[in-house]
Amino acid sequence: MITYKDIYESAKKERYSEKLQPIPKNFVKEVSKYLEEKKSAASKEETIFSDVLIKTKKQLENAVTLFHELLRRRRKKIMNLVLIASETGISKQDFNNMLLIEKELFEELMKSIEFLDKKLGNMLTGGKDEETKENVFVVFLENVNEFKSPEGEKFGPYSAGQFSNLPKSVAQIFLSDKIAESMEN
Repeated sequence: MITYKDIYESAKKERYSEKLQPIPKNFVKEVSKYLEEKKSAASKEETIFSDVLIKTKKQLENAVTLFHELLRRRRKKIMNLVLIASETGISKQDFNNMLLIEKELFEELMKSIEFLDKKLGNMLTGGKDEETKENVFVVFLENVNEFKSPEGEKFGPYSAGQFSNLPKSVAQIFLSDKIAESMEN
């Protein structure tokens, strides 16, 4: 069972250390239980001015503040690790001290950085950026069910009179079949 002191110590260690500090894998679940117990104890209205009740409410407020501070600091350290890993290629530094959800965050941020680097590299070498591919603004003349483009991108459903900005290759199909009309021209 986690205590206020445990939350305080974890936040303190994280605050005064450059590296990500180890915390138990079930830390968040334990903090959740602790906070629920404190909320339950603080909501009792036996004696409104009871010193114990006031202390419990204050401890609950402080515990929430410390927990949020702890998570903010850990998130900041993880983001710094992502930046370092994207520059050096080393991506497992402090990985063992991360919670499962933090590892997922790290991996997703790494994927985003790699995707951005790939797009920038493509733009620098004269390749066309995906965001600059031509789109056509159309109005649908008939109802159209949801569909996928040849690239697997989902579109629709659209109703008659609805406007959409579609990739040129997709719009051409609807324009040639007179299911949609181009709003450009």
